[in-house]
Amino acid sequence: MKLVIFGLTISSSWGNGHATLWRGLTRGLGAMGWDVVFFERDVTFYAGARDCDHVPGGGELVLYRDWADARVLAREHLRDADAAIVTSYCPDGVAATDEMLASRCPRRIFYDLDTPVTLDNLAAGRETAYIGADGLRGFDLVLSFTGGPALDILRDELGAKRVAPLYGHVDPDVHRPMPKDPHFAADLSYLGTYAQDRQAMLEELFIEPAQLRPDMRFVIGGAQYPADFPWTNNIYFVRHLPPGDHAAFFSSGRITLNVTRAAMARMGWCPSGRLFEAAACGAPIVTDDWPGLSEFFTPGQEIIVARNAADTLAALDMPDDDLATMARRARERVLDEHTSMQRARELAGLIESLDARTSSTAHAPFMET
Repeated sequence: MKLVIFGLTISSSWGNGHATLWRGLTRGLGAMGWDVVFFERDVTFYAGARDCDHVPGGGELVLYRDWADARVLAREHLRDADAAIVTSYCPDGVAATDEMLASRCPRRIFYDLDTPVTLDNLAAGRETAYIGADGLRGFDLVLSFTGGPALDILRDELGAKRVAPLYGHVDPDVHRPMPKDPHFAADLSYLGTYAQDRQAMLEELFIEPAQLRPDMRFVIGGAQYPADFPWTNNIYFVRHLPPGDHAAFFSSGRITLNVTRAAMARMGWCPSGRLFEAAACGAPIVTDDWPGLSEFFTPGQEIIVARNAADTLAALDMPDDDLATMARRARERVLDEHTSMQRARELAGLIESLDARTSSTAHAPFMET
């Protein structure tokens, strides 16, 4: 099977969650014998922090300056492709969709890795640059990083014919328990790109506990943190970490914190990739709460849910043995249910379930809510 993808980026993990996910999926698809071609616009923002120069799994990476440069090659690849995917935040998403729908490619797919943001824009009447005026009606299948009620909205509001969730995942060959690195040592760590809509919860669950426990060490890893961030003397900062360093980071903290983007938390059923990464590394996890969380981890047994600073402090006071038991259970759950190889098989199965044809026709939806 040949799959052509028009996406945001696979070459740089700087300031986005797409790249790591695509690397795991393409590695899994490649292991199953799939031929993957990934089209990525070569933008300065990512070129300056590129940490991957190929498509894992033996695929082909096409970096292009603008769509005019890519169009001819895109047409050639679509001509013999078995399936094609356009993703959210693809800089040329509308143009790539038009090219795909005009091609002979028999299976046309849209994958929204940012469903809560897409639906927030829709509700506010804002344009979404990667979805055209016809919504999602032309696609044979719409995949969503978010499950639950979001699937109904994609169908009812954007016209998706068939919708299914394709959740986050982790590559256990990359994210696994590692020896502790003193540089990342922490009583509580947090890994994530700065986001204003996460800031209030980060201050509640991380900054305030750091202020209340000046004898403890707190470490933040990530990118785009502003100069006026409320640092304290016991909070240490590690600038952007490439995926290869994530395992050491998660493995070196006594506990790690997960904070969900506001739109994702409101929508629910949207576990971040970081959550699975931390669990795969054997890190005890404290997370904010959101609808659907219990479908991925069992609160109190595999993960600690914190709603305020007192909950974080209570987690910091837990015995090491209790934390280790929870971390072991969470890692076992992730390896059983949420690896990149498992998601690649899910993706392959969804694509192969589509009837090969030369034009999109109406068919019964198979929603997975």
